[in-house]
Amino acid sequence: MPTGNRQGPLDAVIVGAGVVGAACAHYASRAGLAVAVVDRGSVAGGTTGAGEGNLLVSDKEAGPELDLALLSLRLWRELAGLLPPKTEYEPKGGLVVAPDETALTALRRFAEAQRTAGVETHEVPSDALPDVEPHLAPGLAGGFHYPQDAQLQPARAAAQLLLSARRSGASVHLGEAVTGILTRPDGTLGGVRTTHRRLHAPAVVNATGPWASRLARLARAHLPVHPRRGFVLVTEPLPRVVRHKVYAADYISDVASGSAALQSSVVVEGTPAGPVLIGATRERVGFDTALSAEALRRLARQATALFPVLAGASAIRAYHGFRPYLPDHLPAIGPDPRVPGLFHACGHEGAGIGLAPATGLLVAAALAGDRPALDLRPFRPERFDRAGAET
Repeated sequence: MPTGNRQGPLDAVIVGAGVVGAACAHYASRAGLAVAVVDRGSVAGGTTGAGEGNLLVSDKEAGPELDLALLSLRLWRELAGLLPPKTEYEPKGGLVVAPDETALTALRRFAEAQRTAGVETHEVPSDALPDVEPHLAPGLAGGFHYPQDAQLQPARAAAQLLLSARRSGASVHLGEAVTGILTRPDGTLGGVRTTHRRLHAPAVVNATGPWASRLARLARAHLPVHPRRGFVLVTEPLPRVVRHKVYAADYISDVASGSAALQSSVVVEGTPAGPVLIGATRERVGFDTALSAEALRRLARQATALFPVLAGASAIRAYHGFRPYLPDHLPAIGPDPRVPGLFHACGHEGAGIGLAPATGLLVAAALAGDRPALDLRPFRPERFDRAGAET
């Protein structure tokens, strides 16, 4: 059912009501553009609703994605002053731990490159780890503390960004699948056709997460986005036994891996509501929604090895989502020169929640014809050929 109050022609249709689409709508509306958001399901009904809410710089090597993350963290801090407490924005920082000296040496090199790019990070020697996280397992070689890392409740954040867009005049159409791309008599893009209506606009933003390749195909463009399934375990509410987002050093290499096989590297974090969230697994199995007992066993085993106190806690549920994976691990952001009028805001894999505000700001600038805050060339959607390789 549509909501919103703007009358008159649209400047853009944003397809996808997850956190990335919501951020695009928020910043585009603030820039004075007339936009409509359409989604086949509900707000945050896809990948966003299955996310942990990570806002991270700690897992990103120096380069374009880290630049995007630093901009996004600054924007999330600005947005935190506008979002209600139920969004659970928490700038609690992250802690990356190394099991041995070899891993610690690799972390030092990684952190030094990040510092050069503007990341704040501090080495924590082995004997000081209990001061940072009292319930960590003994025997770890050390770690690095990242004060800039944060967390929020992603579905609520997406809802609030869409509410902000609606207050600026955007319309929102939920439960409407996009079935086609409209073209004008001269052949240029002219909006979208949904199961309920036609939305006419000179620009369409593809913010459909792991389904982005499907929308791209409707527009006769190629974008090799694939789903990468991940599971999260949720414990019963506990006292704050985990203060930061804590993960093992091998999580960084797993994020950068292109393997289709099941990978698991533990990430443990407490929440303001009490439950502890335990991730993260990665595997490319298409849109298979089957429960993986092996993935959950790995998460439980790795979490209790890192935090032995969790061995006595009950897991009350598990959930999964599909991360939108691109082969070079960089999102596609901005105009698609192959289809004038088509814009992309997708392919963020597991970092979409953290990178959403910067993505929205960049897409809004592109829609308005303004100079973007970052160089869009590393994120250009046409960088892949038909085989899915970089060109």
